[in-house]
Amino acid sequence: MASTTKQQRRQELFSPEIVKQGVEGSGPYAGSLSFSVKVRQGMPDFLSSVNLKYVKLGYTYCITHGLYFLTVPVLIFISAVVLGNLTGKEYWSRDNIVTNTASTISLLAVILYAYVRLIPCSTYLVDHACYLPPNELKISKEEFIKLARRSGNFDDDGIQFQDRVLKHSGIGDESYLPRSVFEPGKTLTLNDGREEAAEVIFGVIENLIFNTGMRVKDIKILILNCGSLNTTPSLSAMVINHYKLSHDIVSFNLGGMGCAAGVIAVDLAKDLLNAHPGSYALVVSTEIVSSAWYNGKDMEMLLPNCFFRMGAAALLLTNHHFGNWRAKYQLKQLVRTHKGTDDKSFKCIHTKDDGEKKQGLLVNDKHLLEVGGEALKANITTLGPLVLPFSEQLRFFMTLLNKNTKLYIPNFKLAFEHVCVLATSKKVLHEVQKNLELTEEYMEASKKTLERFGNTSSSSIWYELAYLEAKSRIKRGDRICQIAFGSGFKCNSIVWKALKTNATAAGNRRRKNPWIVEDE
Repeated sequence: MASTTKQQRRQELFSPEIVKQGVEGSGPYAGSLSFSVKVRQGMPDFLSSVNLKYVKLGYTYCITHGLYFLTVPVLIFISAVVLGNLTGKEYWSRDNIVTNTASTISLLAVILYAYVRLIPCSTYLVDHACYLPPNELKISKEEFIKLARRSGNFDDDGIQFQDRVLKHSGIGDESYLPRSVFEPGKTLTLNDGREEAAEVIFGVIENLIFNTGMRVKDIKILILNCGSLNTTPSLSAMVINHYKLSHDIVSFNLGGMGCAAGVIAVDLAKDLLNAHPGSYALVVSTEIVSSAWYNGKDMEMLLPNCFFRMGAAALLLTNHHFGNWRAKYQLKQLVRTHKGTDDKSFKCIHTKDDGEKKQGLLVNDKHLLEVGGEALKANITTLGPLVLPFSEQLRFFMTLLNKNTKLYIPNFKLAFEHVCVLATSKKVLHEVQKNLELTEEYMEASKKTLERFGNTSSSSIWYELAYLEAKSRIKRGDRICQIAFGSGFKCNSIVWKALKTNATAAGNRRRKNPWIVEDE
């Protein structure tokens, strides 16, 4: 009987009817990017299984980081023993006072030096900014189809397909696209990509300068990530040239790493800051739509056209010992999960040439939900021991030891006050919400960002944080978890702790926030 039930469940997940159906023409998830053309399996049920190797990995991280802090009580104990051997009379005696004072100062200096060198400084997010394109680049779903038809680049089936996808995508009528992608008979060039890159990258850096008052000459580390456009010189070199940054700046240009690259860039910045303590790092995350645009007939390769939109985010990070006085957030945890060793995951999303030698991004929806779900489950399982309250972990282990009891899945809502899930598509957001049992309040920032700005790739999670700030949702001490997916296949998560109440209310004009438009 149990075997029959299991077989029925498997048949439901691998329905041949769904495979033949393609993109649904009706219903709440019709035309969604993540459901797409050849869906065979849904996102795995997190409640059905837990891979213990990822739980073990999480506790390994916890123990490794905990070793640093074990040095503090040891140093305090040593200093107490040394100083305790000196009685007040001995210490203040005329013969010994100079020697003992010098010895004490030297000992404290050694302890302070050891503390500074052995224990890594926290990484702080001073502030961030997001790019708001000009109004003339706004595009509604109706105008999208009108311009696509007028361009002559798509046949009738392609137009109908994109129209169906857009209607049920979850994207509203105010997202942004470069008009060059719709020019009739135009072949998009490298120059088109560079112009768009200059517009969004310089625009968002200017917003960050306005928000933070930073001096570009103080930037020691520069990291820029863009998946589709990789030029020579690099985009990071373009920033260095434009702002005339220092000749000894440490710069990196990350390409081809997908929507999860923003978290990877923060991780790299954290490591570089540890190598250059007390410095400032500038991180810029973007995706260039014109370089990823597809003018062909392959339905799977047309899907990114319907979802990707213009956008960029810039972050100012530091690990200065007094950085918490100025910063808005402190980096608490960062977990990266890469499933690239699995062929199915590796081939799930990739660029390719179609039959007419036109390049585009192929989304293999036959495995996308399954691959994404497994990556998310592995990442969250690793993150759990680092963030969950002890009571939740205890309940989990009690059911784990008792094989006759249903495994208890911890309540991740107790670990975070806010969650920002990459705004990929309505279907993906729904599946994440269902499997993590998140309320509408937790998903509001992600859904609103998808509706207002579309999928801005690696910068999406920062538009979501900006939304929470604009709505005055973040209070001091709140924990924010950002979750991003990307080709490879990757799932990365990052947890921040708010150091102050970030009330970017409508009446506060001192910061640039894409959700707050000032009256002209």
